Amino acid sequence: MPHPTGDQRPRIAVFGAGSIGCYLGGHLAQHADVTLIGRPSVLDALHEGLTLSGGGRPPVRVPRDRLALTTEPDAVADADCVLVTVKSAATVSAARELAGRLRPGAVVVSFQNGLHNTRLLRNELPGVTVLAGMVPYNVARTAPDTFHQGTGGALMLDGGTASAPLVAALTAAGLPVEPRDDMTEVQHAKLLMNLNNAVNALSGLPLREELGARPYRSCLALCQEEALAAFAAAGVRPARLGPVPARLMPWILRLPDALFRRIAAASLQVDAQARSSMWDDLEQGRATEIGGLQGEVVALAERHGLTAPVNARLMALVHEAERPGGRRAWPGPELLHTLRQP
Repeated sequence: MPHPTGDQRPRIAVFGAGSIGCYLGGHLAQHADVTLIGRPSVLDALHEGLTLSGGGRPPVRVPRDRLALTTEPDAVADADCVLVTVKSAATVSAARELAGRLRPGAVVVSFQNGLHNTRLLRNELPGVTVLAGMVPYNVARTAPDTFHQGTGGALMLDGGTASAPLVAALTAAGLPVEPRDDMTEVQHAKLLMNLNNAVNALSGLPLREELGARPYRSCLALCQEEALAAFAAAGVRPARLGPVPARLMPWILRLPDALFRRIAAASLQVDAQARSSMWDDLEQGRATEIGGLQGEVVALAERHGLTAPVNARLMALVHEAERPGGRRAWPGPELLHTLRQP
């Protein structure tokens, strides 16, 4: 994959181009030949290009002629780098579609939620360099052709020579990125944050409003305590991704609202439009990633002789909301009371 300042533009394919994929691909299109591979429901709206907003930057309009759009997996054949942004439940099927289509030397990067997607991709793609990546921020599709970054942070991915060209391309595109040698720990830390996706989805509120209410934060704190216990049993110490160590996050979340805002304001970086991707899934009638979030905590706890009843109960509530007519907005005190039931 050539350096973005070289004579040849890098060729990057985004496999599973939804909100995250279109946002990353749209920014990279300024410095690379980008192909978005996704569903017609997303790509059909991009016939005149797309708009990228948020992230503390002015809105960017990416003209249609800077992007290749297709639903066909064969389009990865010429890519130097493939960014996988499908939901966790689709990882194995995505890997099987990529198998046999990648050119020699192509690098695959998983920019997905969850703990096991990199391993699943490697299992299905022997001989291919597969890297772990992490997207720290929320991206929402605020109009058919507009993708808005609602929270802050730097992209992270495996360090080393294999990731260096992508790091250079992302940096040239103005996207903060940090190579890491501890991506397993990073992914566990990201899971702790992502446990709020379900709380936010059930609240029906924007992230800023939900996180500003102590009862909802207390729901998240309960989920994180179970996760931290499971991580400890598994011998995993989540990375520190912000000013607060992971072990202190439940305590910080339970602080009174005014004190929480003073302590956490710098690290939250949440704008008024931001909502969780799970809220968007419920809004659009799509299956959620709850199994790769709360479900991961429940499964890990069980493997080590523990239980995670709060995460299990929250997972059941989200599954209920996925069913026709099952969705409702939960007030914070009621949701907290329900999660605390024995």
